[in-house]
Amino acid sequence: MKAGLLWVATLAAATAHPPRLHVHAAQQRQEADVVTAVDVVTNIAAVVYVDGKGEPVSTSYETQSSSSTSTTHVPAAATATTSSSAAPAPTSSSSSPPPAPPVPSSSAPSTSNPPPAAPSAPAPSSPSAPSSSAASSSSSAAPANSGSAASGYSIAYSPYNGDGSCKTQDQVIKDFTQISGYSMVRIYGTDCQQTTTVGNAAAAKGMKLMAGVYDVTQVSTEVQHIIDAANGNFDHIDTVAIGNEGVNSGRFSVDQVVSAIGTARSMLQAKGYKGKVVTVDTFVAIIANSQLCQASDYAAANCHAFFDGGVTAQDAGKFVLGQAQRVSQACGGKDTMITETGWPSQGQANKLAVPSPENQAAAIASIQSAFSNNVVLFSAFNDYWKQNNAGTFGAEQYWGIHGNAP
Repeated sequence: MKAGLLWVATLAAATAHPPRLHVHAAQQRQEADVVTAVDVVTNIAAVVYVDGKGEPVSTSYETQSSSSTSTTHVPAAATATTSSSAAPAPTSSSSSPPPAPPVPSSSAPSTSNPPPAAPSAPAPSSPSAPSSSAASSSSSAAPANSGSAASGYSIAYSPYNGDGSCKTQDQVIKDFTQISGYSMVRIYGTDCQQTTTVGNAAAAKGMKLMAGVYDVTQVSTEVQHIIDAANGNFDHIDTVAIGNEGVNSGRFSVDQVVSAIGTARSMLQAKGYKGKVVTVDTFVAIIANSQLCQASDYAAANCHAFFDGGVTAQDAGKFVLGQAQRVSQACGGKDTMITETGWPSQGQANKLAVPSPENQAAAIASIQSAFSNNVVLFSAFNDYWKQNNAGTFGAEQYWGIHGNAP
């Protein structure tokens, strides 16, 4: 997430690899306790101050700050209610909301030769900033209804088999028989010809594509793959995302990412692309480095309540909406999309955050109650090609809302 910042926690070292390296950045303890309907108190155990290039400057301990309600341009809440068990809000353009996740199989496919796992570094604790509880009755202006901002729920998808090999076009199409009720599909890179294979499958179901460039140091090469896949017709591509949590993980500097956004935008527009270009990072990184969202056509932030440790599945929607409001405020009121959010169905508990099929369903319902659009649910299926580390609570493979791929 972004610029002059407060980073709490430990970031794991990054491993260079193609887009399939996407994994979670575990959002390290944020211990946000809702004490009234509108006020949030954040306790931070340790705060590391970092400059715009990600270099540590100083560290402080045992600080506390409280924040009050603010009005920002963020995704509209489906209902102004404090109930976390409210029925999922209907999408604006889909026939029905996604189904509750099935119980994942207890026998995982072989992962004998998966892609090297990118480090899932626990993301730092949120810097102190005015925030608004999702339960607040104060109004939060919705983003302008254009493109992805008006398209309802979206879903993240990765076109890899359990052993890390690429899925064929037929396999991707088969996967999409289980994916419906979404308006956009998010992918993370250009390997495996996924801009083409996933784009074709999504278009056949009436869904747009959020294409991705994973390695910002190879932005020209990856953007050219997207251009070639489009073959002069970008109608099905809503957004091109440059990088995923690169600043949060320490893989890239803010300046590198901003420069890559500019390069991508110029290349795409020269070929007739009129859609959006953004970078995606964790909400903590974006709040701390607003250059990232200022360079983007909208603020694109990943936010997983599970990694906070102080949020139950039933309160996931309130937590995520509150962070979306903070991101929008940090970005000067810019339209904001949560580009990843969900809950695992298996793994170890992270304090109050307990993985289970029931809690996954409760978290998704809570998120859908808090958002009527501008959210990418993570993810379509369990990703057995991924690997766990100390920051993923044994849950990295089990975020699939639709269980195992068909």
